[in-house]
Amino acid sequence: MKVLLNDNIENLGILGDIVEVKPGYARNYLIPRKLAIAPTKHNLEVMEYKKIKAHKQLELDKLTAIERKQKIETLTITIHKKAGESDTLFGSVTTMELQSKLAELGVEIERKKIHLDEPIKTLGNHICKLKLIADIEAVVKIEVLREGGEIDETTKTKEAEPETHNHYSNHYNDNYNDNYSDEYSDEYADEDSDEDSDDFQEDEITADSDKKTPPETQEETQE
Repeated sequence: MKVLLNDNIENLGILGDIVEVKPGYARNYLIPRKLAIAPTKHNLEVMEYKKIKAHKQLELDKLTAIERKQKIETLTITIHKKAGESDTLFGSVTTMELQSKLAELGVEIERKKIHLDEPIKTLGNHICKLKLIADIEAVVKIEVLREGGEIDETTKTKEAEPETHNHYSNHYNDNYNDNYSDEYSDEYADEDSDEDSDDFQEDEITADSDKKTPPETQEETQE
């Protein structure tokens, strides 16, 4: 059965094409959804006008798609996944995950327009293609990292810092205590030495005083 396409249909044709399809596909799917109409003379004349209008719109869409492509290709999708020692993922990166990550970056696109040349099953750098319009695709960079890798490194750093600090603190305290102890001992020894010297001088003065006879006592002796 021949039908006149009223829209662009992937793997079938574009607006204005006359294509041969199965009758059931035409009656049950294409015609009820207004994707195709009967190729009558009136419909063909109307279609020529629609094709001119669609061509102008297509040119505008291409310009928009080119601008969008340039912006998208500056982005990098980062995904964290669990992986084994050989960097092989436990599973693979899905188009659903890519669609979600693209939405976070401000790119809204249907999942069926995200294409992978091969499944992503390893850590590292990969790419995917986004079909913007019929002839324009955007290539997006994908970075797959080990899940928890950055967190573990941060945790190790945080755990190591207190240990280093405590070691330095203990070392400083030990040196301070040793220096303080030495200074205190020297100071205390100097004080004891000064006190002993003062006591010794007092003893000498007392001894000299005992040797001398008071003046009054000398007079009494002469008398």
